[in-house]
Amino acid sequence: MPGKVNVWILAARPKTLWAAVSPVLIGIAIAIRADVVHPTAAALTVAAAMLIQTGTNYYNDYKDFVGGADTSSRKGPTRAVQAGLVTPAAMKRATVFAFSLAVVAGLYLMIRGGWPIVLIGVSSILFGVLYTAGKYSLANLGLADVFVFIFFGPVAVAGTYFVQALDWPIEAWLIGIAPGVLSVAILLVNNIRDMDEDRDHQKMTIVVRFGRKFGYFAYVSCIFLAAATPVLLFFLMGAPIWSMAAALILPISIPTIKTLITTSELEMEKLNPVLAATGRLLLFYSLFFSIGWVASP
Repeated sequence: MPGKVNVWILAARPKTLWAAVSPVLIGIAIAIRADVVHPTAAALTVAAAMLIQTGTNYYNDYKDFVGGADTSSRKGPTRAVQAGLVTPAAMKRATVFAFSLAVVAGLYLMIRGGWPIVLIGVSSILFGVLYTAGKYSLANLGLADVFVFIFFGPVAVAGTYFVQALDWPIEAWLIGIAPGVLSVAILLVNNIRDMDEDRDHQKMTIVVRFGRKFGYFAYVSCIFLAAATPVLLFFLMGAPIWSMAAALILPISIPTIKTLITTSELEMEKLNPVLAATGRLLLFYSLFFSIGWVASP
């Protein structure tokens, strides 16, 4: 059994936190090039995003266990409550604590940005809970992918830029498409791996509704759309030329795509490394895009 600190780090699912941080990094890069960067707001946005994602993961750990979705037969990475490392009550308290810290980190942002940032912050926490809360949760209804795209994509990038510049041009929203679809790709790996268990628990993800082959097609489409986004932004809107370096995730992703598609339905636990690799693709994209955006002549 790992130490107490390691248990909470494990439960926070650090490999998924890049989904929260990556669009924020992109929003900061846009602000740097526009010469409107606000260091305090930028740092607090990173902190708030990570805390909201941590709170969401904690609540998901708690709710999937008490709802019966997480059992000893799960194929995914270890869940703290299901493994007996944390009691359900302790995980519920940790959820409240993480969200409370996110609110504290976001107070300055809400004062600076006004009602748009209040709306984004409240909605992020609300949908983080609704992701797995109750019979009509976003996951059960198959709507999680839509909200993941919106809040980990355009809203995260444009919101990060707004809290620094107090403005959100259409360019910031369009740039958010790529991290949004890559975050959906992370979710798709989870749903492809867990399709059988999700179906048994009436968790109607889009993979349960349309099958694993559709999940494979959607995953590859997300990668292609993310790679195409900086190229289209350059040719259609004159975006900085070096930001197209983010398209390099396409060749980088080929081994990951191959593993995803060729893994047998009887060996779905082998997709756990694919989940981590997809998180790294999102990180690479955000770094390539951000550095290229700032460094371009």
